[in-house]
Amino acid sequence: MFLINGQWQDALPANDRAIQFGDGCFTTASVIDGAVRFQADHLRRLQQACEVLMIAPVDWDRLNDEMSMLAASETSAVLKVIISRGTGGRGYSASNCTQPTRMLSLSPYPAFYSAWREQGIRLALSPVRIGINPSLAGLKHLNRLEQVLIRTHLEQTTAQEALVLDSQGSLVECCAANLFWRKGDDVYTPRIHGAGVNGTMRQRIIACLNGSPWRLHEVSEGPETLADADEVIVCNALMPVVPVNQAQDWHYTSRELYCFLAPLCE
Repeated sequence: MFLINGQWQDALPANDRAIQFGDGCFTTASVIDGAVRFQADHLRRLQQACEVLMIAPVDWDRLNDEMSMLAASETSAVLKVIISRGTGGRGYSASNCTQPTRMLSLSPYPAFYSAWREQGIRLALSPVRIGINPSLAGLKHLNRLEQVLIRTHLEQTTAQEALVLDSQGSLVECCAANLFWRKGDDVYTPRIHGAGVNGTMRQRIIACLNGSPWRLHEVSEGPETLADADEVIVCNALMPVVPVNQAQDWHYTSRELYCFLAPLCE
């Protein structure tokens, strides 16, 4: 069941624009001991996305209360929040869409993340590239077909996550995570200016690094830059930080950056 506009139900109207056009945004948060981890960050991400997408005003106070209510009885879970433009309009026009749809759901926390953090993971280069669109770059909008294809290809390998490039061949992210790598005291992450998701954990890590001895660089580089990296990590709101043992044929054993970030991101 889903909490849709304050009511427990399991269906959306067929003319909701989330179904018709993928017209909306979402966030996925970790619930720990009855609270949404970094709840304000997730609300801020939704607010920013709705502003860019020009979605009518959402009752943010009510959504905040709904998030807290669903989390209150959970020890460990995943909370997903979707904002759709709602129903109305003809064709692509959103002129008559005045009431956004709020949809919240809970699911079990993925148990494998604990093993990933302890053992590290392997990344495989995805054959699926992400299109460049500066108007949507950074947003976690509902159009996720690229990620569906990336995941489908990934599941045909033995890797746990994918290295994803944009249509020009630059590193962007992973299938469901952001990417960082370290060379000495310099830490790099793909620039999210034309494609990719500016994840809440990515933002938190950037803030941590900007106030640390590490030197952070946002760059546009191909996957070959990982060949001489000392360390690679991936992150999202659920992991929250995971070390990488191998990307393609390149191997990593250092955990310096991971050990610095892990306690700050819990």
